[in-house]
Amino acid sequence: QLQLVESGGALVQPGGSLRLSCAYSGFTLDYYTIGWFRQAPGKEREGVSSISPSGNVNYAVSVTGRFTISSDIAKNTVYLQMSSLKPEDTAVYYCALGDPTADLVSREYYYWGQGTQVTVST
Repeated sequence: QLQLVESGGALVQPGGSLRLSCAYSGFTLDYYTIGWFRQAPGKEREGVSSISPSGNVNYAVSVTGRFTISSDIAKNTVYLQMSSLKPEDTAVYYCALGDPTADLVSREYYYWGQGTQVTVST
């Protein structure tokens, strides 16, 4: 049974850091890409970062240099390390399972977690 569970969302001040986790089960990363997406109120869901089976990573322009995606195969977890957070990073963050060639396009992903809230505010 496929399962993706996000955690780590919180309220953080601008300039702060957070690490999101995506614990997965029911598959291996050998054949799938894991993507992180986010959706702010009133906005469309946008791709944030992805990591492919070969370890290739992609980042949205808006987070390049601030966010880092990584995986720990032993722990069946994919992480999104976020630093220098800005109020515009406020959103529900989702991890998703996609084709091995998927990048940051949501239609390439077919299984989603329930999301974790990140709020950047004073």
